[in-house]
Amino acid sequence: MPEQDIAELLGRIADSLERLAPVSATRADLDAADAFVWHAEQEYLEPVTNVNRLDLDLLQGIDQQRETLYENTMRFAEGLPANNALLWGARGCGKSSLVKAVHGDIIAKTPGKVALVEIHREDIPTLPRLLSFLRESTRRTILYCDDLSFDDGDASYKSLKAILEGGIEGRPDNVIFYATSNRRHLMPRNMIENERSTAINPSEAVEEKVSLSDRFGLWLGFHNCSQDTFFAMIAGYVDHYGLDVAEEDWRAQAIEWSVTRGARSGRVAWQFIQHLAGSLGVRIS
Repeated sequence: MPEQDIAELLGRIADSLERLAPVSATRADLDAADAFVWHAEQEYLEPVTNVNRLDLDLLQGIDQQRETLYENTMRFAEGLPANNALLWGARGCGKSSLVKAVHGDIIAKTPGKVALVEIHREDIPTLPRLLSFLRESTRRTILYCDDLSFDDGDASYKSLKAILEGGIEGRPDNVIFYATSNRRHLMPRNMIENERSTAINPSEAVEEKVSLSDRFGLWLGFHNCSQDTFFAMIAGYVDHYGLDVAEEDWRAQAIEWSVTRGARSGRVAWQFIQHLAGSLGVRIS
């Protein structure tokens, strides 16, 4: 084969290999925004300019949890020791709303103080790669995973354990990990019971499963609220958005709304407010 043809062939091969090669990861500028979402496949942090969150003062019925998480976050933002936090409990009781509201309140008072990065549950195996990005930045960052849990046969919790505590590198000093879950130990009870019944050493097997939640130094429990707290939530929204409706009228509607939903929670209260505002022709955001 002529030398010119060989050179052309090698050139085409090189071009093909470049197209097949994975795209190099894009380093995100953590000063470009206050919140980001991690896209694992592209290894990219996408800035989020408008975060879906409520004002901290609108979160009713979780005063102790709010104060504890706020103090922990402020200590972290100031460069002081702080704990990873697990917010666990009933659905719709304000776990994820509290994380976003605390972050929003802090950056409103001290702009640029701390960033919020969300990682999706299914992307937990890529957590070490994400931490390598965050480690390169000097900005303090809350790494947040909503609805974190693990099912049978899912071994990705082991990598999370090493990141939180126990690994050689561990968690970077400028990163703290907050997670929300409906499960206190992040795993279903049947998964733990199966380990207990089939393992050679049941106690050791169960310890392996539940020790993940022990890596969170701060546990905050959330539970379904009382009717008075439910009314307080709605009253706060009505006042905040200036809805022109008598209290006796919205109370009667709120009771019926909660009965049809079979629960009283922050989420149910917010859904009712959207219904009430819509019926009044009022836009809320």
